[in-house]
Parts: sequence; structure tokens; C-alpha cells
Amino acid sequence: AKPKAVEFKPLPKPTQPEKIVYQGLIVEVVQQNMNEGNGKIKTYEFARRSPGIRLIIIGSDKRILLSKEYRSEIKSWDFRLPGGKIFDSLQKFNSFLATGQNILVPALTAAKKEAEEEAGIRTEDIKHFATSTCGATMRWDLFYFVVAKFTALDEQSLGEGENIETNWFTFSQAREMCLSGQISEDRSAAVLLRYLHTQAVLK
Repeated sequence: AKPKAVEFKPLPKPTQPEKIVYQGLIVEVVQQNMNEGNGKIKTYEFARRSPGIRLIIIGSDKRILLSKEYRSEIKSWDFRLPGGKIFDSLQKFNSFLATGQNILVPALTAAKKEAEEEAGIRTEDIKHFATSTCGATMRWDLFYFVVAKFTALDEQSLGEGENIETNWFTFSQAREMCLSGQISEDRSAAVLLRYLHTQAVLK
């Protein structure tokens, strides 16, 4: 017997522009009325945070640069992929959204900036590798860039309140840190594992 054809319902469509009902320093709550078909209107609500970037920096000896940073949200030190914000405020992010331009353009600019400030390097070969999109009710995208060639600077240029040191790890060490939870940002651990999977041999 042939499998029964699935009949999909109409996709929800916005009936009016979104409405920001709350805006904090880094997170805002957005509502939007959506037509679900058959004349039914439902209010969708989600939180939105300005997107960020993360850097997978590969040295000439096939090692990965990871940062060790004190994170107030977990009240502990954490190994992380270097990175930061694309926009300094929600207002700047929302203004950019209104233009309809490609987000990868400012993301690349931010990636180069964070490489210099946090990792202490000037990028020479940097490419977008992946985008991690958070769930439907919390929209916070992270853009991952691979840096394959760079020039080391004399030192980092950290912001006030940042406590960050950097160290190099082999591919195998980085993989174990992802699996053991030493890299606690699960999204970054997953993307880093995906990158390592693209490499023929772990070293």
C-alpha cells in the first residue's frame, strides 16, 4: 500500500509588523499577530538577543586556540571559542534588521575585531563556517568563523572587566574538552565537534 499523503496546514503569516513589548540591555520580548488560516489570529511571542560570533582559530601546527574566561552566569571559569557581539546594542541590531542587508557582512567585521581584541591576532584568512540558530522562542544566532591564517599581535586588547587568557590545544584535546563539558557552551561544543569531523585525522 502506498503511504498516505501528508496534508500540511497553511503556514502562519504575519498580519502586522512585530511589536517590541519589553526591551532590556541585551534581550527584548517581541510579539507578532499571525494568521494561522481559517481566519484564526494568534499572538506569537519570542525573546530576541543581538547575535554574536565565535572563532575557530587554527595554528600552523594544527592546534586550536581556546580562551579561558571567567563567566558570571556560571560563576566559574570556562573554556570557550573566542568571540563576542556583532552589535553593541539592541537598537543598532534592530536598525540593521530594518535594512534587510546580509548579516554576514557585519558579522565578519565583528569577527576580525574580536580576533584582535580577545585572541590577540590579526586575521589573514577567515571564512564563515556555520551559523547556530537558537530555538523558536529565543532567537540568538551565533556565527562561527574559521581562521586558518593570521599574524600574532603583541598582546590582547581586553575590555574593562574581561578576564581572558588563551592557550593552544591539539584537535584531540579540543574534542575531549567538548565531550567532557569543559567547554560548557553546548552550541560551540557542537559546532567545534562538527569542524573537527571535517578534518581527516585528529592530531
